[in-house]
Amino acid sequence: MNPIKEVCVESIQAAVLAANAGATRIELCGDLSCGGTTPSYETIKRTIEKLQIPVMVMIRPRGGDFCYTNDEFEMMREDIRICRELGASGVVFGLLNRDNTIDIKRTSDLVNLAHPLKVTFHKAIDSTKDIPLSVEQLKTIGVDRILSSGGQTTAIEGFEMLRKMIEIAGDQLKIIVAGKVTWENFDEVARLVPAKEYHGRKLVKF
Repeated sequence: MNPIKEVCVESIQAAVLAANAGATRIELCGDLSCGGTTPSYETIKRTIEKLQIPVMVMIRPRGGDFCYTNDEFEMMREDIRICRELGASGVVFGLLNRDNTIDIKRTSDLVNLAHPLKVTFHKAIDSTKDIPLSVEQLKTIGVDRILSSGGQTTAIEGFEMLRKMIEIAGDQLKIIVAGKVTWENFDEVARLVPAKEYHGRKLVKF
């Protein structure tokens, strides 16, 4: 079975081009210059309408850290409700405490709110002080996938941690290998980290 190639985009046009070029799933974001934020309502709606492949929507009210105020958290809750209504395949988010541990309580709240949508906990995990422990915690609250570069800038640099994460995840959740993974270096990354899912802005050529 071929691995899933999830391509990160910030526009309807890019989503269509990526799908036509062989992407098997889209992560739809706004403002990728800061790592991605929640896209607009119309961007979400029209992208879902145009594509035949799954669309995962970034839920992130702003760039910067992953410690959110109560108002920002309520915005995330509302955005998840909207994605559910619009027929997204899933949502992508990550919440941390000030000490760089997973905010389990609020993450669990969003996972429950998102159901039955698939949930990816994004690269916020790479900022935690104990990545293996973070994987164990996310296994217990119903997260479906974790997006990570193994705590490093690139998947190639973080391959050993990524392998460990896949081992810990087992059959309960999937690790999406990320971090400068492109159509040009994909074979090398897949050799270093044999996984079922990969993620990148340039994972397919378009």
